[in-house]
Amino acid sequence: MDFAFDARTEELRAKLLAFMDEYVHPAEQVAHEQRARLASPWDTPQVVEDLKAEARRQGLWNLFLPDAEHGAGLTNLQYAPLAEITGRSPQLAPTATNCAAPDTGNMEVLAQFADEGQKKQWLEPLLAGEIRSAFAMTEPDVASSDATNITTHIERDGDEYVITGRKWYISGAMNPDCRIFIVMGKTDPDGADIRRQQSMVLVPRDTPGVTVDRAMQVFGYEDHYHGGHAEVTFDHARVPVSNLIGEEGGGFAIAQARLGPGRIHHCMRLIGMAERAIELMCRRAVSREAFGKALAQQGVVHNWIADARVTVEQLRLLVLKTAWLMDTVGNKGAHTEIQAIKIATPRAVVDIIDRAIQLHGAGGVSQDFPLAELYAGARTLMIADGPDEVHQRSLARREIKKYL
Repeated sequence: MDFAFDARTEELRAKLLAFMDEYVHPAEQVAHEQRARLASPWDTPQVVEDLKAEARRQGLWNLFLPDAEHGAGLTNLQYAPLAEITGRSPQLAPTATNCAAPDTGNMEVLAQFADEGQKKQWLEPLLAGEIRSAFAMTEPDVASSDATNITTHIERDGDEYVITGRKWYISGAMNPDCRIFIVMGKTDPDGADIRRQQSMVLVPRDTPGVTVDRAMQVFGYEDHYHGGHAEVTFDHARVPVSNLIGEEGGGFAIAQARLGPGRIHHCMRLIGMAERAIELMCRRAVSREAFGKALAQQGVVHNWIADARVTVEQLRLLVLKTAWLMDTVGNKGAHTEIQAIKIATPRAVVDIIDRAIQLHGAGGVSQDFPLAELYAGARTLMIADGPDEVHQRSLARREIKKYL
């Protein structure tokens, strides 16, 4: 692996860093002020639409998608450092560049598995940033970390599928621009292979029988910028059979394909969040005094900052190695590393942000700094895409198998 970024990555990094400094960071406070004046908290502030237009004008658009027909055509290794930069402002930058979850994963699913009609109807407007989407898998009544537990029924009735079930923490579903759900449920609940029982279908938001019941909070936050996390009921909602993605029984495999690149995106954005926390920690340390000297002269603060820097450098190398392996040997060949970054990165970044909060005192848990919101987002990623314990179990089994 070559540690130097190639010319295209360097070019995009320079443009994206300038975009962040000139447009994104100054827009953070503006977005908060505009949101407070909106008729609905789920509406998009005008400044976000302005950022999207500017990002698109500069060619900083759909950077995540390796398919050159639809996206920037970047490899995982090329995109990873760009995702890190957007992680410094996770509420605005991913959305501004049309690289926000869950749309990214949904667009990848549609690009890889949808038929031409489905791409025309749903992928194209998502790529253009005209609509948003949601991925409906997690359920409140079962341990959804084991996808074989999913209880939502997708039953065929002639030329239609009938969807019945309850989902929650469906990211993006509160956004009025969310027009389509990718719903995972069981088309063959009694099938012999528990990983061939699930399928994915496209369910438009306005389908009769689909009800967005409420917004779920995350550590007291409603995550307005990403469209919230909703509880959604599917009560005999009917869609054409043509809304099936791929084949019946292929849902589990599609979900696994969706998760690999998504973890690179999440982990690199987390590293960007950690870098923002270190910057805030250093600025605070040189601007405040306690017990007769600057915080920057306190030994414990030295330790926090040094440990944070070492940790970030280690994490970045591991995530970049994982991205490189995914590009060279595929997701299966990078399985161990994909599991490792999901375990290591959120855990370590939560600790770094926690130290930054501590250094800021009361300000650290206030709305005047982004740290509390960064903490909530990082801590949630220890659960999202499967809890750490699931990845530890899988990784340990692979290690033990070498000695059997």
